Amino acid sequence: MSENVIENDNAVKSNNFIHQIVEEEISAGKNNGRVHTRFPPEPNGYLHIGHAKSICLNFGTAQKYNGLTNLRFDDTNPSREETEYVDSIMEDVRWLGFNWGDRLYYASDYFDRLFDFAVKLIKEGKAYIDDQDAETISAQKGTPTRPGTESPFKSRTIEENLDLFMRMKAGEFNEGDCVLRANIDMASPNMHMRDPILYRIMKAPHHRTGDKWCIYPMYDFAHGQCDYWEGITHSICTLEFEVHRPLYDWFVDQLKDSDYRPRQIEFSRLNLNYTVMSKRKLLELVKDNHVTGWDDPRMPTICGLRRRGYTPESIRNFAERIGVTKTDGVTDVALLEYSIREDLNKRAQRVMGVLNPLKVVITNCPEGVVDQMEAVNNPEDASMGTRLVPFTRELYIERDDFMEEPPKKFFRLSPGTEVRLRYAYFITCTDVIKDANGEITEIHCTYDPASRGGNSPDGRKVKSTIHWVSASENIEAEVRLYDRLFSDEEPDGHKDVDFKEFMNHDSLQVLPKCYIEPFVKDAKVLDHFQFERLGYFNVDQDSTAGKLVFNRTVQLKDTWAKQCK
Repeated sequence: MSENVIENDNAVKSNNFIHQIVEEEISAGKNNGRVHTRFPPEPNGYLHIGHAKSICLNFGTAQKYNGLTNLRFDDTNPSREETEYVDSIMEDVRWLGFNWGDRLYYASDYFDRLFDFAVKLIKEGKAYIDDQDAETISAQKGTPTRPGTESPFKSRTIEENLDLFMRMKAGEFNEGDCVLRANIDMASPNMHMRDPILYRIMKAPHHRTGDKWCIYPMYDFAHGQCDYWEGITHSICTLEFEVHRPLYDWFVDQLKDSDYRPRQIEFSRLNLNYTVMSKRKLLELVKDNHVTGWDDPRMPTICGLRRRGYTPESIRNFAERIGVTKTDGVTDVALLEYSIREDLNKRAQRVMGVLNPLKVVITNCPEGVVDQMEAVNNPEDASMGTRLVPFTRELYIERDDFMEEPPKKFFRLSPGTEVRLRYAYFITCTDVIKDANGEITEIHCTYDPASRGGNSPDGRKVKSTIHWVSASENIEAEVRLYDRLFSDEEPDGHKDVDFKEFMNHDSLQVLPKCYIEPFVKDAKVLDHFQFERLGYFNVDQDSTAGKLVFNRTVQLKDTWAKQCK
């Protein structure tokens, strides 16, 4: 096996079929043992979790075999592209932990070379100008079981095709008047080989080249050539491009002047249940204000996941866990949620927060006393140490942790029962205070001073431990509880039903007045915490100096599966 592989601890054969191909080619000395991949996003929207899988695969493969990865924007459709998307894509790739170094490219970097290549094909009789409209060209392509019909313009002379192509470039024609097509085989069993379109007229300014061009190459025409010119060895793409591979190879064959050639390898794209992964549909959600933007924490976009509190490590671990296959399937979104729980469980600072507060008055605790209780910052990592949590006469607990008339198996606080306050004392409910409408406004309790730290001095047992926050020593915050954006497992899989019909209208609950222990007062945007018993949360970008805003990243357990049964 190649030294490149051994140096990276890959003496054991990979179970990733793409890595197996790479290892075999390194061993055979193909392309001089080089591994050079690329990530080629279209700058027409924000990246989502499916793109994250591709990013991890392309950059990760190159890293594994001491190779290189290019970031190349496929900016061949100016009507849909914006610099905003370019900037967001670069931010997402960097945030995931990958670096393209000085290898930032655009398909538009190659517009002159692609034009010259098209001229070469025309001169060789391998391309021609077709004046037919798109509908006619499409109809003439036939079906997978029926050959196509040749265009009446296929027999144009080389001189006429060259003249028309130059006039297309000069802007003499309107959009849709004509296109440049490859002259391959209208009877090919592969529909993509039936004289595909190479150039179309688009009179739209380009975000990088301005008004220089009014004709633009198609993706299939640009992609393989860009790979070839950049020295890409492995063009890794999703499974829908498998049928495009013969065309990819045909174009490379027309350029090839050495033993080097890029190889296209396809893998199955990521599909998540309870999610839509189409950029067009995600854009629809944004434009129609069903979400607050591309970075709405309910969106499957990388920026949305980042804002919600997902970490780069959790997404990379998720991509590794789901693996790489040749078979389309659907991944349970619970696996993504498991990955962030697993990561944050090891790293998140524990704090106590009360989201639906009910006041508790400890009647035998002196007024004005602030008793500092020692609390563990993270039981998974002793190096994170401890903190002090202020305990006072008046506290807040979760309203759900108290019932005046509890059912048989309710073990939390109720009249006459004793519970443990996390890190603090045993308390017993002695009285319930209500307003004129009969609503409980506060409860009165006594505490056992001998149980400091939550330890029983006489060995007596309590059946429940609840969290709490001091009513006077706390940080008031807004908390946003996010859930899955769709209530249906396959929202875009229903024929003749708009996917938006399956939106989960309870996917966001805003709690404007919650109380968190003082430890969080200096928290910064994206800092993450485990609110004990409640879930993992992070600081949102809407936070101000006077008011923290927290997003719930994920609950402590997968409760969704239970709700759906």
